[in-house]
Amino acid sequence: MKKLARLFILCTLAGILATTGCSSKGKIKDGEAGAAGTPPLSGESGIGGSGMPGAGGLDAGGRGGYAGGIPSERVIYFDFDRSEIRPTTQGILEQHAGYLSANRVPLRLEGHADERGSREYNLALGERRAEAVKQVLIIMGVPDSLITTLSYGEERPVDRGQNETAWQLNRRVELIYP
Repeated sequence: MKKLARLFILCTLAGILATTGCSSKGKIKDGEAGAAGTPPLSGESGIGGSGMPGAGGLDAGGRGGYAGGIPSERVIYFDFDRSEIRPTTQGILEQHAGYLSANRVPLRLEGHADERGSREYNLALGERRAEAVKQVLIIMGVPDSLITTLSYGEERPVDRGQNETAWQLNRRVELIYP
């Protein structure tokens, strides 16, 4: 329960910092499709069978599972123009934290954004997303020294479509193990 409270506080603080520290220079206006109220993707953190890297199978609880190995769910999705972690992804991050703490292997967090917004803004947004995931993992006990972050912004889309479905898939952090 204490972990959940700490995670909530961290996410709240990260949200405050993210929203007060930057302003969007993107092409999208508030209230348009893809705003923060966008419903989450099927399975909350991914669409099973979408062909996305790390969008592995879901267990009965709807979370990526692992049997002593690297967790199968390796993508965390975000709402439009946000870097706050969705509460529903906590289980996925707990699995990765457990794996990392037990195995002490390096992890690279790659932040991505959809195409809306300037290139510079999307690089910064991808970095904020990767850092948000990193901070949650650190709170869960993963040593800081195991985690590196990298942002690709809009440069590596999973789906090149120009619609909400494509944009949802591109707003992500991928957890990459060597």
